Amino acid sequence: MFEPGQSRLFALPPGVDFPAELVRGLRDRLEGEPPEAMARVQLFVNTQRMRRRIVELFAASGPGFLPQIRLITDLGIEASLEGIPPAVSPLRRRLELTRLIAGLLDSAPDLAPRAALYDLADSLAALMDEMQGEGVAPETIAALDVSNHSAHWTRTQQFLGIVEPFFGTAEAPDPEARQRRTVEALAKRWATDPPSGPVILAGSTGSRGTTLRFMQAVAALPQGALVLPGYDFDLPLAVWSGMSDALTAEDHPQYRFRRLMDALDARPGDVRRWTATEAPNPARNALVSLSLRPAPVTDQWLTEGQMLDDLVATTADLTLIEAESPRDEALSVALILRKAVEDGRSAALITPDRNLTRRVTAALDRWGLVPDDSAGRPLALSAPGRLLRHVARLLGERISGETLLTLLKHPLTATGGDRGSHLRLTRDLELHLRRFGPPFPDKAMLAHWAEARNDPLAPGWVAWISDILDAAASLADTSLAARLEHHLAITETVSRGPWGVDTGELWHAAAGEAALAQVDALRSEADAGGDFALHDYRDLFDAVLNRGEVRDEVLGHPGLMIWGTLEARVQGADLVILGGLNDGIWPQLPPPDPWLNRKMRKDAALLLPERRIGLAAHDYQQAIAAGEVVLTRARRDADAETVPSRWVNRLTNLLDGLPERGGREGLEAMRARGQDWLMLAKRLEQPAAQLPSAHRPAPRPPVAARPKELALTRVATLIRDPYAIYARYILRLNKLEPLHRESDARLRGSILHKILERFVRERQAESMEAARDRLISLAAEVLETEVPWPAARVLWLARISRAADFFISHDGADGGVPVSLEQRGRIGLDPLDFELFGTPDRIDLLPDGRLHILDYKTGTPPTRKQQEQFDKQLLLAAAMAERGAFKEVGPTEVARITYVGLGTNPKLETTALMPEDLDKVWEDLHRLVRRYQSRQTGYTARRAVFASRFPGDYDHLARFGEWDMTDSATPEDVE
Repeated sequence: MFEPGQSRLFALPPGVDFPAELVRGLRDRLEGEPPEAMARVQLFVNTQRMRRRIVELFAASGPGFLPQIRLITDLGIEASLEGIPPAVSPLRRRLELTRLIAGLLDSAPDLAPRAALYDLADSLAALMDEMQGEGVAPETIAALDVSNHSAHWTRTQQFLGIVEPFFGTAEAPDPEARQRRTVEALAKRWATDPPSGPVILAGSTGSRGTTLRFMQAVAALPQGALVLPGYDFDLPLAVWSGMSDALTAEDHPQYRFRRLMDALDARPGDVRRWTATEAPNPARNALVSLSLRPAPVTDQWLTEGQMLDDLVATTADLTLIEAESPRDEALSVALILRKAVEDGRSAALITPDRNLTRRVTAALDRWGLVPDDSAGRPLALSAPGRLLRHVARLLGERISGETLLTLLKHPLTATGGDRGSHLRLTRDLELHLRRFGPPFPDKAMLAHWAEARNDPLAPGWVAWISDILDAAASLADTSLAARLEHHLAITETVSRGPWGVDTGELWHAAAGEAALAQVDALRSEADAGGDFALHDYRDLFDAVLNRGEVRDEVLGHPGLMIWGTLEARVQGADLVILGGLNDGIWPQLPPPDPWLNRKMRKDAALLLPERRIGLAAHDYQQAIAAGEVVLTRARRDADAETVPSRWVNRLTNLLDGLPERGGREGLEAMRARGQDWLMLAKRLEQPAAQLPSAHRPAPRPPVAARPKELALTRVATLIRDPYAIYARYILRLNKLEPLHRESDARLRGSILHKILERFVRERQAESMEAARDRLISLAAEVLETEVPWPAARVLWLARISRAADFFISHDGADGGVPVSLEQRGRIGLDPLDFELFGTPDRIDLLPDGRLHILDYKTGTPPTRKQQEQFDKQLLLAAAMAERGAFKEVGPTEVARITYVGLGTNPKLETTALMPEDLDKVWEDLHRLVRRYQSRQTGYTARRAVFASRFPGDYDHLARFGEWDMTDSATPEDVE
């Protein structure tokens, strides 16, 4: 196939369809040979996707023999022939490392958080793979001079000694070590006994040490050849010569080829074209090549830029979209893809940004278009993955109502049978927990709830939940295997349901099968994990689950593709969109290395972090060389302004600096084409008809529908926000309590009232110290019973302790004796058809026979002016008491009212009352009620709220925000 004496180092330029040209070159070189000649060719490729594409291309060209197509990593036959044992499972190796790292963190907890246990094991395993692939022994790491580095790197260097036993072992080597040993043995055998037929390695850049060594072995064969992808034939010899230092050239897209040529003792001139096919746009390739020059030689833009062709024509098939937000970017991309489908063209979105691909997929769904997404979706986000993670969070924890309902409402829960009844009972339980709690439901509460229902299915359903709670709370064995089996047993019970069989639908469909595969892999290697604390087990399970992906069995549109950068290397499309071109996304930031810093890596001859950037740059250089290309980015993300990808920055700066070659004009045209798509996306988001603008509501319902009674505490609401009274008592819209209960101010007030009610009710002659001790003891008892949050109990008890002396010193100081504690009173407002009712916290009988009404506040008491205008609760209670509304005290004169503030700064707000004060407040109440018993009076939203930012329960119903406090109300009759 190859003539003696000629270079067998071949390449194809960026932009060409690499698999198609590879097949064409093979056929051209074997033209005239017998058919079986093709079967003697051994063709090594770097990905399974490349292999499938080559087979498809051969099949499409008619009957004939195929070459022996193999993966570079698939050398199992050769390894067996050389007596190299099978590799150890990567998961087992990571579990073994997890045990070692757990011991390290026990002795040095400041090294890393415990949650990073498996991630550290994963990164250490990756470092071991790299060391074995690059041929770096542990002794090399141990010999590094770290005297000029921080103490952290000294400690990690010492710790890396634990991996030494994993190197050089004859039994169960790591996969990378096995691959390296196989390649070395194969190279040694080929040196004396080369294959009789051609051996071709195609599509690899030699970025890893083992692959580079294999490429050397192939190139040394008499009929061995390399075919490089995306080789830049426009790069001058001087630039190739200048890329000798990895520290300055590692991030260049062509650096790996320079490294390969050094290993083969070859020069750029030795690289020949595999086929004569040119790139779709050679002039654009030259432009991109110049823009990507290494940083030390970017001054060549000034000289070589003048030799470029007309840049307006060169960039005619380039579009640049610079959207204001990720949403705008996704909508623009979706519109471009839709247009391509309408035109009958194939189109592909290439991006490493999975958030962008999800947004684009969602946008395409409005037109019924489903793209063929090569990456699938993370297993952890699938239905089985989420259920497994939910159950893992239950183990050993006190289960809140929110957590329980999250589990019960999961789409895979109770899928073994009668899921409808399960959902009905779940709905009823949710309403009960929202209204009555408790925050942490237990078996006794659930059993009581089931007994109170007239539903024959409820007891069995609750028993099933109780069994799950019992199982989640108990596990004696701490081994990884036992924890995993316990976890899976509970998950299968949840999926099966109370009336189901088997395991429900947990392991069904593509997502279930993928989850089962990950779980089985962990189960088979669990003996290597040892003992695990529950929090460590959760983190480990999440990490294992996150490594899986799910390909949904959905037939996507054949001409609409979403590719990762790896998949894009082996396929082509009429239109290519490079999305997410922001620094940190494309290229992605190198992951932090907890074991070796950049200088230590360089000294140890390991790969530098910039290698990832260089590989991403090579993907970019190949993708932007397609026929028609759209570059997209968002100027802002959810947090702040973004930075353009360094490659986009270089390209735009180069074009902007070449106005005489049409660069600036071409750049403006690129942006103009992008702006057209952004304008279309904006129009897509605009409603077809403008919605009527919202106004400040003031509904006027019929008088008969208006409330005939009101609580004391609601009078202030009627004054400040009448719309809330309309929504609550006329529309009967009750606020739905949050499922996630918190230790909020309302609960704190309720608890304080219970504590003080008991303290006052059990009041006795005692010293100040004894009274204080009794108050604190009562507070601790009530908090323990009523407050399920330990931190809140401690905090609230401390607050009560700080206010205890203040309360005791003022309590009863005026000689008053409590005669009514939390007793309701009711009175009619004659001659109006209306009643007022309320429950004062406390009413004391003073020595002079008059009354003293008190109200406890956990915050700041209202001022006198606020009481006069809005907060009339105690004033009205006093007026009710004088008119005999409270049976315990009868009609009695009220001497004063007091708000007892027991917040951070305890305070009494006392108001002495005169008869005319109460007469006035009673008349004001009559006037207020009479006004709202008129059809002409509307219930104005937020009429006089305490502050403009004061939240209301019905603000969303009143569409507050679409109008503001300066807008006048618009009364409107409602029926």
